[in-house]
Amino acid sequence: MIRMTEPSKITNVPDHQPAAGGIAARARASVGPKYLSGLNPEQREAVETLNGPVLVLAGAGTGKTRVLTTRIAHILSQGRARPAEILSVTFTNKAAREMKHRLGQMLGHAVEGMPWLGTFHSIGGRILRVHAELAQLKSNFTVLDVDDQVRLLKQLLQAENIDDKRWPARMLAGLIDGWKNRGLMPSQVPSGEAAVFANGKGGKLYASYQERLKILNAADFGDLLLENIRIFREQPDILRQYQQRFKFILVDEYQDTNVAQYLWLRLLSQAPASTKAVIPGRVEDANPESGDESSARDSGSAPSAHPGMTVAAAGPTKNICCVGDDDQSIYGWRGAEVDNILRFEHDFPGAKVIRLERNYRSTGHILAAASHLIAHNEGRLGKTLRTEDQDGEKVTVTGSWDSEEEARGIGEEIEQLQRQGEKLNEIAILVRASYQMREFEDRFVTLGLPYRVIGGPRFYERAEIRDALAYLRVINSPADDLAFERIVNTPKRGLGDATVQMLHDHARKRRIPLFEAARAVVETDELKPKARGSLRDLITQFDRWRAQREVTAHTDLAQIVLDESGYTEMWQKDRSADAAGRLENLKELVRSMEEFENLQGFLEHISLVMDRDGGAEDDAVSLMTLHSAKGLEFDNVFLPGWEEGLFPSQRTLDEQGRAGLEEERRLGHVGLTRARRRAMIYFATNRRIHGTWSTTIPSRFLDELPAANVEITESKGGSAWGGTGGYGASRFDDMEAFGSSYSTPGWQRAQANRNRGGQGRNGGGRGGFEEETASFSSSSSPDFGSFSSRRRGPLTIEGELVAKSTGTTSEFSLEDRVFHQKFGYGRVTKIDGNKLTIAFDKAGEKKVVDSFVQRA
Repeated sequence: MIRMTEPSKITNVPDHQPAAGGIAARARASVGPKYLSGLNPEQREAVETLNGPVLVLAGAGTGKTRVLTTRIAHILSQGRARPAEILSVTFTNKAAREMKHRLGQMLGHAVEGMPWLGTFHSIGGRILRVHAELAQLKSNFTVLDVDDQVRLLKQLLQAENIDDKRWPARMLAGLIDGWKNRGLMPSQVPSGEAAVFANGKGGKLYASYQERLKILNAADFGDLLLENIRIFREQPDILRQYQQRFKFILVDEYQDTNVAQYLWLRLLSQAPASTKAVIPGRVEDANPESGDESSARDSGSAPSAHPGMTVAAAGPTKNICCVGDDDQSIYGWRGAEVDNILRFEHDFPGAKVIRLERNYRSTGHILAAASHLIAHNEGRLGKTLRTEDQDGEKVTVTGSWDSEEEARGIGEEIEQLQRQGEKLNEIAILVRASYQMREFEDRFVTLGLPYRVIGGPRFYERAEIRDALAYLRVINSPADDLAFERIVNTPKRGLGDATVQMLHDHARKRRIPLFEAARAVVETDELKPKARGSLRDLITQFDRWRAQREVTAHTDLAQIVLDESGYTEMWQKDRSADAAGRLENLKELVRSMEEFENLQGFLEHISLVMDRDGGAEDDAVSLMTLHSAKGLEFDNVFLPGWEEGLFPSQRTLDEQGRAGLEEERRLGHVGLTRARRRAMIYFATNRRIHGTWSTTIPSRFLDELPAANVEITESKGGSAWGGTGGYGASRFDDMEAFGSSYSTPGWQRAQANRNRGGQGRNGGGRGGFEEETASFSSSSSPDFGSFSSRRRGPLTIEGELVAKSTGTTSEFSLEDRVFHQKFGYGRVTKIDGNKLTIAFDKAGEKKVVDSFVQRA
């Protein structure tokens, strides 16, 4: 009941503003902006908490992208910042485009003026172009891809007379990339790490590489952030400008950040008044007079887990919001540091942690299985995914005799799903290793099932596209030696290796780019007349094209270049089967340039965008690795190859120990949570790896799945276990008929297993496999969790063997001096079969497989 009030009692309330706490005010507050409708309480809290540091722990399928975009919309609609005052960082250009599209839908109009919404590299590249002179570059510098990077390093190795077969350029490229991911300039690389390449020349080569990049007016991907960090460190006024510019910072996929990305964010996230220099190689104290390193850590400096680069003592932080999932950190092999998200509350004191645990993607059984699996990891902040939908179908686990039967069984399942009306686009097969794909591809060809391999050659990586881009890159930046070298004799102009070597020698002596060296050489008699004439014509063409660039549309210029250079004619005259396709690709390249304002913008896009093009509209099964599946989702997901040694990867366990095991488990969690309705796990007892058959045991991860959410099924692909699939007993069941008397350890174990458990379902079994895998043989198994004790003892790592020796005898002996590409030189201290324990000079004691080392 509402009591009426006399007019004289309400004289002080303005008629345009509802009374505080009044019905109208409460009603208006309950409605809120339209973009907030449909958010659950945790999502809404993450959107509306705008002050101070916020960590949103967003599990798989919990709507993190929606939270991130809605938060930006809320900041804009509340007038807390203008679009140009928001720094929003993603890991892919696709994610950035999707965010802009969603923002437009939320706000009812296209989002304009958000120049700082993009990937780490694109935003870092933009900042670097503004301040290029501080990095000894010009603003039109070229961004090199991996292929060009390797070619440049090969030149440096050749100049230093280093054998590139013993010390491959690609290995050096990986080392340099790793150093840059950790924010290390050449002078900051630890001597022990620099010594692992070319007998101690790694650091010198890194320095030479950086020097050569400056001469070429080029940068690689690592430089886009590394040079930012250096400029911010050396130019505090510039850092302060960007700190003042960005009122809000938002970061997607924070668990995948590496050290350099972490440092870059930490610098920008500090309030301008707290800015101090960033000094590589030591920790700056919060109190400069104390000299106490621990006080710096406690006050919010960079974590000690990032050696070599540390951030100054943290002052007040901006409104930074990081969204991520520590359970989906699967890119440690490329520099990602899961510790960045685990230490968020330490790095940003007073941070608010909001957990998004309601999953909108998967069914209850799938979520329960994934949550139970990941709960075995120790390095995590902790959360449990839940759903308010139906439990759905249980996760299935299916055993097969070998990998061929596994492929047949999955093929049968897919055909059955097709008959039930499922679309092939909603079916994915996620493998741990790419070599697993071959048998599935063979099977799908046999069945006539259309499929696509995600992660294959991309459009911009094709040879004809790279050639065309090289012409355009030289027009844009004459100092781009790698692009010029690629097309100097393409199509053929009579300019062979000797000519190119002469240009290189001249360029190195005078410290100028190849193009300028060519311009100088054609004025002398050092070249033969024909080669000199061809080179002069090419230089004249580039000068003309560069002049036309100012008055001609970049799409028209590209077509002119392809025609006048003779490149189009070269493929028109080519009689190979793929020549027509290459010409079509060149046409598509020109068409793809139309959406860009100019040539430099297009080339920048090509350097940064690595999204897969095309094929999405075709109905086909998706075949990819677990790493490639991150961020995707399908109704039906097949997960083959869950066997020890394959998944988890034995190499990962040997090299990284428990940290590697936990990342492998996170990979399994990612695989399971890609499935909306059905997740189907497979393992094989025998698998052919690189042409050799190996006997395997089921993955330890199967032991870690909850029995209540898992169903054991039989393979539809053939013999299953002991002929139950209709193929009859295996020819290996009667091995004793050969009268063999092997004395190898493997044969002795097989005989012992046969004698101990010989009354299996086939009266003798397969070397004990029936006993080891009995609980996987039938869907009527009463206790899923019981098979671990029947199959093997518990496996541990760090200090104990991960897997028993296979009986193989190593060619190495105790005290042998050996070399490992990652750990460097060391001495063998223990041998167990093909497993070596090595005391490395720099890396300490490690356990490795002998195939990864060589005699020193």
